[in-house]
Amino acid sequence: MASPLSLFMPINPGVNLQQMAAGLGQMSEQLNQALTQVGTVHYARILLLDRSTPNLQPNPSDPSQDYVLAIITEYDGSFEKYISDFVARVGKIFDALLVFVVGGAALIPVVDHQDAFLAYIKANDASQDPAESGQQLYEAYTNTVQSLLALGATPPVGNAAPPASGSSSSSSPVQS
Repeated sequence: MASPLSLFMPINPGVNLQQMAAGLGQMSEQLNQALTQVGTVHYARILLLDRSTPNLQPNPSDPSQDYVLAIITEYDGSFEKYISDFVARVGKIFDALLVFVVGGAALIPVVDHQDAFLAYIKANDASQDPAESGQQLYEAYTNTVQSLLALGATPPVGNAAPPASGSSSSSSPVQS
């Protein structure tokens, strides 16, 4: 059974979005490999949202100071184990990302601030306690990433890690 993570992190005012997007783009292959190594991630995506627009879509011709970086994933296992795996495999990428988000600087490096990082994610995860909030995650299948790989599924072509390690998918944030 998969679990959702819907992490919404407000961007610091004045951040150069092109610089942030370029940095994330440069880490895309490293991120895909790290998520594959975690071995429990079904899907992962990064979105840039603009709270000042009705449809939340950033408008490059009219930039705002109300951006949110969303990291949305589906994973196997417990939340705490997933975040622990994230710190071990994706921590350095989060270090580079957290410089852009409100409250993020106090969490760098995440490997040295694991409890605070876990608390930050819980506080900014819209998927926490889905039963209490009425949210549900539809699942077309209940297989884990590892059981799918054992059945012969293969990770996307863009991932360089061997299929036995896990599977993931990710995209770069919207550039503005």
